[in-house]
Amino acid sequence: MQVVSEERLGQVLGALPGVPRVVTGGNFATPWQALAVLDAAVSDYRLFALNGQPGMPDREGVTLESAFVGPGMRGRERLMYYPCRLSLVPVLLSRTLPPDIVLVQTSVPHGGTVSLGTEVNILPAAIEAARARGGLVVAQVNPRVPVTYGDAVLSTEAIGYAIETDVPLASPSPRPVPEACASIGDRVAALVPDGATLQLGIGAVPDAVLAALTSRRGLMVWSEMFSDGVLTLDKAGALDPGHPITASFAFGSAELYDWMDRNQKIRMLRTETTNDPAMIALQPQMVSVNSALEVDLFAQANASRVHGIIYSGFGGQTDFVVGALHSAGGRAIIALPSWHPKADVSTVVPRIAGPVTSFQHSFFVSEQGTAAVWGHDSSSQAEQIITQIAHPGVRDELRAAGRELGFRV
Repeated sequence: MQVVSEERLGQVLGALPGVPRVVTGGNFATPWQALAVLDAAVSDYRLFALNGQPGMPDREGVTLESAFVGPGMRGRERLMYYPCRLSLVPVLLSRTLPPDIVLVQTSVPHGGTVSLGTEVNILPAAIEAARARGGLVVAQVNPRVPVTYGDAVLSTEAIGYAIETDVPLASPSPRPVPEACASIGDRVAALVPDGATLQLGIGAVPDAVLAALTSRRGLMVWSEMFSDGVLTLDKAGALDPGHPITASFAFGSAELYDWMDRNQKIRMLRTETTNDPAMIALQPQMVSVNSALEVDLFAQANASRVHGIIYSGFGGQTDFVVGALHSAGGRAIIALPSWHPKADVSTVVPRIAGPVTSFQHSFFVSEQGTAAVWGHDSSSQAEQIITQIAHPGVRDELRAAGRELGFRV
């Protein structure tokens, strides 16, 4: 690893031939300074990131690529969305979208290694794919990055160039939990027994679920990501001290990052492991809790598109739904409010109009109630979705539409 100035790094990147594909850390671990150097030095390139946050380059010459669209890429004219399960994104990068440059943010070197800190995810696979074709790995070294273990540990020999920075890690803006989400959290928590293994996605509903689980004991975490809710469980004594918290990326408050630093209870693994449905199925009483934009009477969930336009993507939802259903005592739960306040529409529709993100779940949960889905015939599923999940104001029209679709409701 050669530590250079930003000016020198710009010269190296600007001398690269063609239109390179760049993979950068996403979520809240983007190496913004390194990305800015690249953007100033390279006129035309492709930029691949998962859940990219505001600030992603948006100009002529930059083609954005993602398998999970974040607010920094959402709605962009030059966005290319690749539908892909999170567990298979490493395969996508090795076979279809091979990177020429990988930008990562790391801890300071120690003993010939650095740590990827809060974001492991697809980065080890991207680094391997880039190095296999003679590509370049660039690190933004930051003493604020917590040292984490597992697949987060990266040899400095894998890094070509590095720049030194000292900037606080980004955190999501605090948000109040809506009353409907708090109610959903309580209902979902009632489905989580002591000793369960947890996976929760991103958003107000998963946060509310974790807040409602502080009285449980012996909980374990096997998830693609976690945030401050897991720290809350740890403080409450709800987690099994004999099992590491296993995840692939994390984001949250400065307190969370401090807690993660050199914490032997946390194991950060690459996506191919955390999101492998076979590995998920091995976790005891695996409870997968994810949100959706809408569900329908066929017990299908859409977490990807709004009015046919890509909003996010599959993420790891499909991986964990399948894995949880195969786990001993496992449950796959989709939790969502019955009404979308901004759009002022029901989140339960007769039939999802666009592509389906996931299907065959164990339960649907809204603030209205809980619908048991798995193991029931299709008409019983539809009836429960109408009476337990949908807003009362749309139940009659859903029932009428359900009959037209062939359900006995």
